[in-house]
Amino acid sequence: MDKKNLIVSLQQLKEAASQRKFKQTIDFVINLQSLDLKKPDQQVDIFATLPFGRGRKVKVCAFVAAELLDQSRAVCDKTIVQDEFELYQKDKKLLKKLAAEYDFFIAQATIMPKLATVFGKALGTKGKMPNPKAGCVVPPNANLKQLYEKLQNMVRVKAKTTLGIQCSVGNQETPIDHVAENIQVLYNQVLHALPNEKNNIKSLFMKYTMSHPIHIDLEGKAVKQ
Repeated sequence: MDKKNLIVSLQQLKEAASQRKFKQTIDFVINLQSLDLKKPDQQVDIFATLPFGRGRKVKVCAFVAAELLDQSRAVCDKTIVQDEFELYQKDKKLLKKLAAEYDFFIAQATIMPKLATVFGKALGTKGKMPNPKAGCVVPPNANLKQLYEKLQNMVRVKAKTTLGIQCSVGNQETPIDHVAENIQVLYNQVLHALPNEKNNIKSLFMKYTMSHPIHIDLEGKAVKQ
């Protein structure tokens, strides 16, 4: 996918979009084909790193024990210690709110068994359980600041039940060349996760939150409707 083509297509998207009273996000949409999602090896589930982030702050909650408590409180957006687990276990609404409010959850490895018992269902249904693939299950001597900064640019990309992926790649105030590079990198990472690469791509679109989508080809050029 060519960055120059993407920049031209993004400029067209910007010019066609109506002004709104809020900052709109820019989404990149990948429609897939020729995959049997009942087969695990044909599903997509990766953690992709965008060079310039998704256009908003990523909120991170950490489950820690004493070893990481001070560091977590200094770095993360919310810290939950094991002594507080019972509070969430008794309050399903609080659990549900927690799962919705944060993008990523970090867990100290030593408390994972208890965490899974209390938070497994609420976080698991949203695909937000602390995941080792994202580096979110950590030892007691972990560098949480480094991980927190890494997560600001990370997105989870999944196609496990439907043949479609939609991911935020910036907002209307993000420089267009940054959005183009985000799309380029995300596309390449998804492509390499597909068994037949380009043959599994049905169509590509980009859109603002409240705009009509623009159809682009595999080289990033806008397709005339």
